[in-house]
Amino acid sequence: MPTPVLAELPPADEGWIEIDTDCQQLRWWQGRDMLFECAVSTGKAGVGQQEGSGQTPHGWHYIRAAIGDGHPVDAVFRGRRWTGEVFTEALGEANPERDWILTRILWLCGLEKGINRGGQVDSQRRYIYLHGTPPDQPMGTPASHGCIRLRNSDLLYLFQRAVPGTPVWLHGSGC
Repeated sequence: MPTPVLAELPPADEGWIEIDTDCQQLRWWQGRDMLFECAVSTGKAGVGQQEGSGQTPHGWHYIRAAIGDGHPVDAVFRGRRWTGEVFTEALGEANPERDWILTRILWLCGLEKGINRGGQVDSQRRYIYLHGTPPDQPMGTPASHGCIRLRNSDLLYLFQRAVPGTPVWLHGSGC
């Protein structure tokens, strides 16, 4: 799928993702039809664009890369590479300081220059992902380091549909 053009968003017929950081909800749309909804967990530090802030960025993005196809559910990733580990409760207890990136990664790239693309606000260079998280981590409440955390089953649903180039809109609605 080609890189989306801001003037053509949201797409009239294609698939796209909406993430409401206020409601902590993700929706999968096919054009104007909402087909799927799930709870997520965004940045514990709130929303913002600045590199190093731990915040989740707003604005239009697209999926730059889809990583992890073929790896097991609960595969552990570091630096976008599988470590060879598969998350278990025992592994989590042995490494309580780790920020777990599990199962799959959908890596975001900003589309809005000066807002989420380029300089100190570049979402891709900030390594903002949609990714899996351990089952004991909360959904529906901000708790991440800036990424968007999902349950494995929800992430796998999206991974099958949201190919690189898929638009992603992050915003707040004031639920």
